[in-house]
Amino acid sequence: MTETAQYRATGRRKTSVARVFLRPGDGKLVVNRRPFESYFPSEALRAEVRQPLSATETTTKFDVLILVRGGGIQGQAGAARLGIARALLAHDPELRGRLRKEGYLTRDSRGKERKKYGQKGARKRFQFSKR
Repeated sequence: MTETAQYRATGRRKTSVARVFLRPGDGKLVVNRRPFESYFPSEALRAEVRQPLSATETTTKFDVLILVRGGGIQGQAGAARLGIARALLAHDPELRGRLRKEGYLTRDSRGKERKKYGQKGARKRFQFSKR
């Protein structure tokens, strides 16, 4: 039995975690066992997820399976993008320069700021009354 090459990677963004599997194929993308186009409704999010593939000209080389959990649709798209970039790196370390230059290997560490006591939110205060 011949084993087909599969490259795995994890991407994170906000509270989303994406597990990405790259398999040699013809460019099919599947997210949580659903078609890519139905999972990410807006073209902007779909373009964001495809960025590492188009930057390395590997759009038609791999089938991409993405398993994503947590967070919202925007965070999931960012997590998927990082996961795809890391999986491409596992496939070919020579791509590191191109992916790094475009910023696809940088984990966006911004998260939600905690609410502070005595305040309405993280930054918003209750209305101040002088008298």
